[in-house]
Amino acid sequence: MSPQETLSPVVPGAEAQTTAAATPETRAATESDAPIATQVLAADDTLDDDNDSAIGGDSLSSTASIASSIYKFRVENGRTYNGYGDRRYFMPNDEVEQDRLDLQHHLFQLTFGGGMFTAPIDRKKVHRILDAGTGTGIWAIDMGDICPESEVYGVDVSPIQPQFVPPNVKFEIDDLEKPWTFTSGFDFVFSRMMTGSFSNWRQYISHCYEFTNPGGYCEVQDVCLPVRCDDNTLTNTNLERYGNLMLEGSLKLGVGLDVALKTKQFMEEAGFIDVNQVIYKWPLNRWPANKAMKEIGLWAHEVTVSNLSGLSIALFTHGLGWSVEELEVFLADVRKDLKNSKIHSYMPIYVVVGRKPGGKDEGTVVV
Repeated sequence: MSPQETLSPVVPGAEAQTTAAATPETRAATESDAPIATQVLAADDTLDDDNDSAIGGDSLSSTASIASSIYKFRVENGRTYNGYGDRRYFMPNDEVEQDRLDLQHHLFQLTFGGGMFTAPIDRKKVHRILDAGTGTGIWAIDMGDICPESEVYGVDVSPIQPQFVPPNVKFEIDDLEKPWTFTSGFDFVFSRMMTGSFSNWRQYISHCYEFTNPGGYCEVQDVCLPVRCDDNTLTNTNLERYGNLMLEGSLKLGVGLDVALKTKQFMEEAGFIDVNQVIYKWPLNRWPANKAMKEIGLWAHEVTVSNLSGLSIALFTHGLGWSVEELEVFLADVRKDLKNSKIHSYMPIYVVVGRKPGGKDEGTVVV
């Protein structure tokens, strides 16, 4: 297999789930070992959305804030946003969003069969790790536990990380859209869901390359709008309109939420080699028949609806000129579509891994 070919990712729960009534077509669709992005996911036609207690509303149990702010956050439309320098990231940083980010961390682990990354790094040879856009710091903390001999640095514009962390984990407040000032490089540079964070995505990838040590790896995991569907069940729905409007608003603000389409190209142009891209699917509710994908769909649904207003408000009000009242009326209809298991929607998740040439040992061992 050439380095550029797409490798088959781990598909959790892809083991046989045969039933006497299953047709060959259904078995092929629900049990495929092919990459998630190439599967035609079979729908579960036995679902009753009206009696579905697993899919709730737009709220989560509140938890105590994991950190106290050292900066005065910007408040807008009842939500708080980072107040670092002149940075204006469109996502809020309040407790509701922090809860959503931690749920999202678990969703990624489900997607990767319990893992947190796909790069074939050797943890015995990884001494410095960068988590770019660390958010709540949950990935960096878990990585610090996995690689206790490594130094793990989490960087973000919002100081929302916990104060008590493993001794090998450090958090810094900085804007990675500006020139990077690290004094040493990293053996593994990682970022997740940073789409919409940078106006110049090519420059960000270039910075990643510059600060990746020879022989080290860079991994970028990101969503790509608009919402997708492999049949016609999404057509002319409010959810389809929502995805298109989110993308339009982001493009007008100069932070297109479809930039994941170019990540592989930018990594190759920057100088990374053995660049590999895999596209996963996150169903937006429990519509798939496959048990593992149904579970991913439940989590993806919660990650989406738990802070749907927060995901949307800045792009719609600043990017599209909507009022908050107009947006909330629209989102009420979007939530109905998100819950509707007859709409077979999903979000594509792009995972791109590249290696910087050089290094003493070309061999790698998967963690």
